[in-house]
Amino acid sequence: MDQIVKQWTGVFGFPVTPMKKDLSLDLDALGANVDEMTQHPFCAFVASGGTGELYSLTPDETEQVICVAVDAAQGRMPVVAGVGFNPGIGVDVARRAERAGAKCLLVLPPYYQNPPEEGLYQYYEAIGNATGLPLMLYSREWAVFSPQMVAKLADRVPTLAGWKDGQGDIRKYQRIMHYVGNRLTWFGGIGDDCVPGYFAAGVQAYTSSISNIAPKLSLKLAEAGMKRDFVELNALMDKYVHPLYAIRDRLRGYEVSVMKEAMEMLGKPAGPVRPPLVNTRAQDIDDVRELMKVYADVL
Repeated sequence: MDQIVKQWTGVFGFPVTPMKKDLSLDLDALGANVDEMTQHPFCAFVASGGTGELYSLTPDETEQVICVAVDAAQGRMPVVAGVGFNPGIGVDVARRAERAGAKCLLVLPPYYQNPPEEGLYQYYEAIGNATGLPLMLYSREWAVFSPQMVAKLADRVPTLAGWKDGQGDIRKYQRIMHYVGNRLTWFGGIGDDCVPGYFAAGVQAYTSSISNIAPKLSLKLAEAGMKRDFVELNALMDKYVHPLYAIRDRLRGYEVSVMKEAMEMLGKPAGPVRPPLVNTRAQDIDDVRELMKVYADVL
């Protein structure tokens, strides 16, 4: 079951979920974007993940997004389906994703911000036992784990195959990886700006929101990271990644809003974001536009 996850190296595409002006899904745009993304050698891509605004979608909408993504990929690239919320919705969406043809589940944290340890285990157990798909856990926000907790969860959830870090604590992530070892496959997940630390720690792939605007850059970052070529990697980070993340850091939720704005500037349909996110502010748009001129040589 976990063999497909072990094969994933390099970059996961992380497509946004395009919206129309009335905030309904733009499934035609999603299909076009996925088709373009699969022209690049990513190891897989995540439909309805965090960048895909999973928590703004209904279960029916999430199923639509996954179905369109699988159809547009046409078997050229595995689809990882984002699920979350609570055990009931998570199980429901996981089963829909399996029927739609997803190859793996990316489980985001539960809705409750301060769950007890046992409650976390039960949440992931319910979703992991719902299908025959391998499970990749996204450890972000309040889904915080010690090395011992990760090992215990791997015992309790046989389908757990991969770990996507979203904490950005490289020191702790290395301890987790050392303690649990090859029982799981390790991925970087908090952002393209953490690529140097992630690959230095030993991940084999990372999820890239930059894949929406500059797939070639995402692949260059991963290639340099896997080679431990930090001269090349630092040059890419300084020119492209750090300036983008400096803009994204200006407002909460900009990790989605700014990417959608940049996509629109580059002729890729993305549309607005749904509340509680807000669209890129007028005073930031010119800075995004100027940065996209810098990106011209990696498009």
